[in-house]
Amino acid sequence: MIPSTERRDVVIIGGGHNALAAAAYLSRAGLEVEVLERLDVLGGAAISAQAFPDVDARLSRYSYLVSLLPQRIIDDLGLSIRLAPRRYSSYTPLPGTDRGLLVDNHDAAATAASFAALGAGADAEAWGRFYEGTQRLARALFPTVTDPLLTRSEARAAVADDAVWDALIERPVGETIEGTFADDLVRGVVYTDALIGTFAPNVDATLTANRCYLYHVIGGGTGDWNVPVGGMGAVSGELARAARLAGSILTPNAEVTALSPDRVVTVRQGGSGGSGDGATERRIAADHVLVGCSPQELARLLAAGGATADDEHGTACPDAEGAQVKVNMLLRRLPRLRDASVDPAAAFGGTFHINETWTQLQAAYDAAAGGAVPDPIPAEIYCHSLTDPSILSPELQAAGAQTLTVFALHTPDRLLTEGTNDAMRARLERGVLDSLNSVLAEPIGDLLLTDGNGDPCLETKTTRDLEHALRLPGGSIFHGDLSWPFAEDGADLSTPAARWGVDTGLPGIFFCGSGAQRGGAVSAIGGHNAAMAVLESR
Repeated sequence: MIPSTERRDVVIIGGGHNALAAAAYLSRAGLEVEVLERLDVLGGAAISAQAFPDVDARLSRYSYLVSLLPQRIIDDLGLSIRLAPRRYSSYTPLPGTDRGLLVDNHDAAATAASFAALGAGADAEAWGRFYEGTQRLARALFPTVTDPLLTRSEARAAVADDAVWDALIERPVGETIEGTFADDLVRGVVYTDALIGTFAPNVDATLTANRCYLYHVIGGGTGDWNVPVGGMGAVSGELARAARLAGSILTPNAEVTALSPDRVVTVRQGGSGGSGDGATERRIAADHVLVGCSPQELARLLAAGGATADDEHGTACPDAEGAQVKVNMLLRRLPRLRDASVDPAAAFGGTFHINETWTQLQAAYDAAAGGAVPDPIPAEIYCHSLTDPSILSPELQAAGAQTLTVFALHTPDRLLTEGTNDAMRARLERGVLDSLNSVLAEPIGDLLLTDGNGDPCLETKTTRDLEHALRLPGGSIFHGDLSWPFAEDGADLSTPAARWGVDTGLPGIFFCGSGAQRGGAVSAIGGHNAAMAVLESR
């Protein structure tokens, strides 16, 4: 029996943080909005979870830091979100030694001394000049991400610094870094921001690395990456609260199985994860459908909804490939470093870079491009609990426990073939731990707490795990390659969807997540801009 068709002003496919932001804006404008989430929890990749049985610690399971969430969105929606700054920018051990580079945001003299101790004193001054340039980019471009798209020429004029524009936008950023800094370790530290979730060589002629780098240095108009107090779930939880208060219908366990080009959504609801015994089917017609899933998933839903090759839609699906492994850990205390001159609380108080020199990054890329797991695996560590101990129970806090999140680079999805995820997960996990141990004075495994089953508090997520759990194509955290936060000169910006960077090519169907032109990261920008396009279309 075909179910009757319900009606909504707006249906949103997927219940990630962008979808929740869009719902809140649209419901506040008086529209009837329903958010359909396949899983039993809202928030998508921006969630907190008790990852280890019987251990009272809520980890930011997938996403971990926040930089790109505009204060404008927080204020518009009345969100109670606190983002805590980190005193230290980074610590990077020099591989094979007991020395390292500590960048202290509050002590320029100590930072300069740390550069000098590595024999990289000349790079300290270059570092300051270089990041003055990135901040000029940030101050000019970040305020525009919640406005209709600038053109490339307009963006360049807004930056008003042709040298900075050319160095970071027009030519490979790795080439700029190589020409700016002399030291191998310093070059690597700077370049890592171009590689988070992106697989690229040190000098990337495609400029994919440039786009990744740009988003990493413009957030908040400063480029600072902050810790969400209460964990990432606090961010998505506030957005869900705002959407509910505004009148949005938030429906978990509702899997969208088809979408027709004329905006009729078919939903399987109930059962387990939207399927199974007791599931029911619904059909919902909407004036607008916002898509929080990837372009690949949208194409699949459209095909299931009867779209044909003759339909005019722009849902082209370029290859998408994530390039990261994420390891969550809970330790009884911070580990001791080979570099005894640095307090572990300082080293882990910012971004801790492991085996990420310029030479090591290129060697790791070359190995992975050839189908081999890099050795060592370049990675970086974040310790949420040092800045925000609230994610741990009072007992764990009193005992000195700390969380560590390791984000490994240059471990692309191509290394995982179908049917080998468990074996490769174990191999990658071992490689990450070995890489970490190479800069520690004691094995990290000796510090792991155990869960209620007696197992180490250690959780590893591969690209394949992200694809299976969150339907991220190829495990890509950006739903594909990032785009510039501006339109090319001559681009057709005649429709609201095009002007706001959310166009799918189908009338009334807009991207609202990482697939949007300024999507990616925990920013709510895609959700905001999709909502603005809907309101402008009415």
